[in-house]
Amino acid sequence: MAGLEDDWDFSAEELELLEQDAMRKIAERKSSSATAGASCRYNSVAHLSPRASASVSSPCHASPSRTSLEYRYGKVDDPSGLLDDISLGTNDLPHFFVRFYLHSSGLIAAKFPYNPILVQAVHKVPKASWRPQERLWTFPLSSLKIAEEVFGEVSGANVELQSLDPLVCRALAAANAAPNLLALYDRIPSSLESKLLPFQREGVRFVLQHGGRALLADEMGLGKTLQALAVASSLSESWPVLVLTPSSLRLHWASMIQQWLGIPAGDILVVLSQAGSNRGGFKIVFSSQKVDLQLDGTFNIVSYDTVPKVQNALLSFAFKIVIADESHFLKNAQAKRTSASLPILQKAQYAMLLSGTPASSRPIELFKQLEALHPEVYRSVHEYGNRYCKGGFFGLYQGASNHDELHSLMKGTVMIRRLKIDVLSELPVKRRQQVFLDLNEKELKKIRALFHELELVKSKIQICNSEENLEALKFTQKNLINKIYNDSAEAKIPAVLDYLGTVIETDCKFLVFAHHLPMIEALHNFFLKKKVGCIRIDGSTPATSRQALVTQFQDKSEIKAAVLSIRAGGVGLTLTAASTVIFAELSWTPGDLIQAEDRVHRIGQVASVNIYYLLANETVDDIIWDVVQSKLENLGQVLDGEENKLEVASSQTISSSPAKQKTLDSFLKRCPRSPTAAPTAKIPKY
Repeated sequence: MAGLEDDWDFSAEELELLEQDAMRKIAERKSSSATAGASCRYNSVAHLSPRASASVSSPCHASPSRTSLEYRYGKVDDPSGLLDDISLGTNDLPHFFVRFYLHSSGLIAAKFPYNPILVQAVHKVPKASWRPQERLWTFPLSSLKIAEEVFGEVSGANVELQSLDPLVCRALAAANAAPNLLALYDRIPSSLESKLLPFQREGVRFVLQHGGRALLADEMGLGKTLQALAVASSLSESWPVLVLTPSSLRLHWASMIQQWLGIPAGDILVVLSQAGSNRGGFKIVFSSQKVDLQLDGTFNIVSYDTVPKVQNALLSFAFKIVIADESHFLKNAQAKRTSASLPILQKAQYAMLLSGTPASSRPIELFKQLEALHPEVYRSVHEYGNRYCKGGFFGLYQGASNHDELHSLMKGTVMIRRLKIDVLSELPVKRRQQVFLDLNEKELKKIRALFHELELVKSKIQICNSEENLEALKFTQKNLINKIYNDSAEAKIPAVLDYLGTVIETDCKFLVFAHHLPMIEALHNFFLKKKVGCIRIDGSTPATSRQALVTQFQDKSEIKAAVLSIRAGGVGLTLTAASTVIFAELSWTPGDLIQAEDRVHRIGQVASVNIYYLLANETVDDIIWDVVQSKLENLGQVLDGEENKLEVASSQTISSSPAKQKTLDSFLKRCPRSPTAAPTAKIPKY
């Protein structure tokens, strides 16, 4: 049997010459056979009409009758009398294996060893085209049925045809049947659309082309949130919107919605499990309240952990638009949040899943996310597991198989994914962003008392007439601020660790800067507990050991995190293996922050650098952030995208306080925009 390993190692021109030469030799053999009286044998062969034995493995379509096929497309037979030299038994016919599979382009590929009979057959397939570099044929999904018919009725050879898997057929059919909503792109507010980078526009168009049900799987830091909000803005007639997110990102989503879409704070509803800071003025609802939950916001933000408690209320509101951020939180089929979230996503008319790492290690982790988007396609975990997870053992699918097909299937039907390296030319060199943490009431109570005491001292300073008393009051004020600084660090620890849990899932290298020892200790112990490879450099780290730790981080792929003190780790180190920097705390001196950022933003860095400042309202961050921004303004720099260059006006408006919930991700410094690219078709339609 000729197998796929007998690959065509010829160019298109060589194949044509080979075919012509074979035709000439066959004609010569026919001529010599005729003089020897072989015409009589030919007539008896023609009378018996031996035909090829075609074994068709085609789950997509039933094989047609030979009569109907020949009537529609013409007989596919031996082009040059090969039957003259083939005995009557079908076992003596040449045997060929033809495989159809999903090509990375979204077309169907046909792979088979070279033979003139098969080449003539593939020419009968509408819109079939030869790819000389890959040495295969491709054709659109609309031609699949005809291709199966043609190869199923070849004469002069035994053809064993392996067609597409039923799951692949269903996924392609569902993608082709999805409504194309690209016309709604123009409804995106110009104030938002103008902020989109070219690749982000492409992501928005992809989701709209796929009927508003898609997986945005861009690498961390490429603006999945912004793209999802742009899609939601184009679907404003279907508002209100439900956002499912990890608990550490609820306030971050609220602030992004307010900033990018201009939604009033009172129309953004956040469901919390307990009381906490709400300087942004968002509408807060508590999941623990005994009365029925009223989700009447234009945007409603709920954490995954809360969904099981309020599932009935979420289903009863019948949200048409649902965004699931960090959708890899749904990868565990046994988790309560997964079983509670899926019906909500499936019921929605439009569902967007956002994740930089939809599956960290095994294809089975994708199944629930795919089921959430297309339950009619991914209806059996066993079918999926047997196809893509190397079969199962007691219901567990831990392996990986047919991974190229799965990647092509997701890319062609439901997923768009870009890495930083893919869009590097479009990205600013350095981007900064605030992330607002959600601290609970217990953690804030002590700090609020200190702030109240600080206000009293400030009032006394204003009315004090004695120089001696004034100095004492200022000394007290300074001590109170230091106390708030220390207590704020400890209060932020649980929320910081919660946020870092989502960062770990991205499997990227990153730096975490902190100032206070309790925070540094908590970070280091957290990574050790999570079995995340890390290094730690602070004031207690001997100078002789630091370079060895840096080398570990730079060279060892298993070392993912670097826990650094802002002072000790912010100078003299090169850590360009990472392109993500996280500040768990702030420094009073903006120069320290810039120096710390530049551990990764220096010569040798080939990626765009993403910097995240983790801030908490009603903590010392309220004070420091204003101080840092005012000092940076004096330095001619703004924490709002890349460092402020000469072309940015010195009078650039700066938000005065994190209390206003203004995220600083508007990317002031951008590369020149390229013309809007034409959208890529999901699955080519003909």
